[in-house]
Order: sequence, then C-alpha cells, then structure tokens
Amino acid sequence: MKKKLIGRKDILNFPRLKLEGIEVKIDTGAYSSSIHCRDIKLGQKNGKEVITYVLLDPTHPKYHGKKFTSSTFKEKYVKSSNGVSEKRFVITTDVIIYEEKYKIELSLTERGEMRFPILIGRKLLIGKFIVDPSKTNLSFKEQKNS
Repeated sequence: MKKKLIGRKDILNFPRLKLEGIEVKIDTGAYSSSIHCRDIKLGQKNGKEVITYVLLDPTHPKYHGKKFTSSTFKEKYVKSSNGVSEKRFVITTDVIIYEEKYKIELSLTERGEMRFPILIGRKLLIGKFIVDPSKTNLSFKEQKNS
C-alpha cells in the first residue's frame, strides 16, 4: 500500500459520530488518538455495561448535542501530554481520510481547553501516511477538488 501524504492538521469526517468537516490535529508525538467529550458516564443498559458521552462543547461550531451510548469499549491508561497517566474509555469508530474509511480507536477525554477537539496519533498513521508538518488540510483539499 502506497503511503499518502498528510499535513499537521486536516478536516475529516467521522460518520458514525455524526461529525463532518471537523478540524483535527495530526500528532506524531502521541501514540493513540483522542476526542473531546463531556458527561462521560459508565452505566447499565439491558443488563450490559455501557458508556454514555456527549461530543464537543456547546460553543464548538460542530456541536450537535447528541448523546452516544456504547457497549463496545475498552478501558486503558493513557499518558497525557503533561506526563500523567489517566484511565480512559476507548471506542472504535470510522474516520474518512482521502475518501477512504479507516477504523480508529479514540480515547474519550476532556479537551475543552485545547484548540483541536480531536488528535490523530501514530497508531492510525503508521504504515498508511507520511506527515509533512509544513502542509495542512491535504485530504480535505483533495476531497473538495474531486
């Protein structure tokens, strides 16, 4: 598989999360990917353990207020940029890059103070993309031109 070029940020779609045209940061310093969530709760539904969460903040232009429920998730420790490990829930969803669908694991975390609500880490990038930090929005520009 030929690796595709991606810049330091892009505008991507996450169809199962009902997020289209959302800015993401490509972060080669992070192994895993993460998404800004709030109201993350562990609970029960029909005798099964589930998590519920709301994506983004009401002030974000892509905020839709939809509450998501998932029974397929993992819990794992993730080391944040400040070096502190925290336990997070991790979901698997789809992301569209260069009009191709990729499975991505996203850890659910509070990123309200960050410029980008979604970080894309090395786990998704390895073997598929080459990152050029001097470029931006490469897959988005190609999508608009097709």
